[in-house]
Amino acid sequence: MLYGITAATTALLVTALLAALLRLPALRFGILDRRRQRPLPLLGGVAVALVTCLVAAAGEWTGYARLGSETMRLLVAAGAVALLGLVADVRRVKARFLVGGTAVAAACVVPYGDTGFWLGVPAVAWIVLVAVGFKALDHADALAGTVGVLTAFGVGVCAAAEVMDELAVLLSVLAAALTGFLLPNWHPARVGLGATGSLFVGFVLASSAVITRAGHDPAASAGVLYGLSALAVTDLVLVAVSRRLAGRPLLRGAPDHLAHRLRRAGLTPQGTTVLLGAAALPGVVVGVLVHLGLGATAAWWVGAGSALVVLALLHIKPYGPRRQPRVPVQDSVRASRRMASSQVGAQLRVRNG
Repeated sequence: MLYGITAATTALLVTALLAALLRLPALRFGILDRRRQRPLPLLGGVAVALVTCLVAAAGEWTGYARLGSETMRLLVAAGAVALLGLVADVRRVKARFLVGGTAVAAACVVPYGDTGFWLGVPAVAWIVLVAVGFKALDHADALAGTVGVLTAFGVGVCAAAEVMDELAVLLSVLAAALTGFLLPNWHPARVGLGATGSLFVGFVLASSAVITRAGHDPAASAGVLYGLSALAVTDLVLVAVSRRLAGRPLLRGAPDHLAHRLRRAGLTPQGTTVLLGAAALPGVVVGVLVHLGLGATAAWWVGAGSALVVLALLHIKPYGPRRQPRVPVQDSVRASRRMASSQVGAQLRVRNG
């Protein structure tokens, strides 16, 4: 108990301090998110991932909180995903590179002995989906961190109910690290998660949920997993449907996520984060209750609510008018000359006729 409080406090304070310090090298080397109205220094996710891994590993090294081989494998795989995200933050990489690398890491942590191969494959896909979903949530100040804290507490309760104390310790450390990160990340944010932190957080949460539900009824497990990560999945579905209807490329970034649409509806940045955090809470609570054997059908209500949110927000148009393709100057000059010559030719034919 005392060690858990000490570890959580350490993770919170060190993450807040380290995230603020890493803002300077991010500015110095141009590691910025330029998609926002003002460029946001990244590398805050490095603080979250590094502190979470070090504090959790310290419990293993000191013997106060043994992680076990399964949780250590998860921690190593999550660290590899964080490194993959760091590469994406430093230089542009293709989306399939991130998805493929995350899938390989996910394949290393799924407990196939409990799930079997045929359930292990969709488990890998789910981990990748949630990791990408948290990366997508990092489009607004403090949003991914807020949803991550709530989800970490929910998955931690599920792990504790299964007497997976080592996994519960890891999740409590992650929740504390994200809470510390929110101090410099609240609007107006001074540092961002970036792909490093968002992929790491989503990967740890999704993998922990899959490990916790391994061996349970697959249908009930699907409800639990969806409830715990409903907001991230809803954001992905909204973006995919919206871009499909608009005829836009699926992987081309645009201001069409949940927070973008709510901001267009008139909400403040702080109000948007609070509202979406409050929207994530019912899904997390339902996921925990279904895991504990209560309200088995409640996950359907979460799905119905998500569908209504998508349908409602589709009416908020995020895209401006399409830009006409640029015509090179030489081509436009040639076209003008051809048009002028054709007009002169027509006048001559009229006179000669």
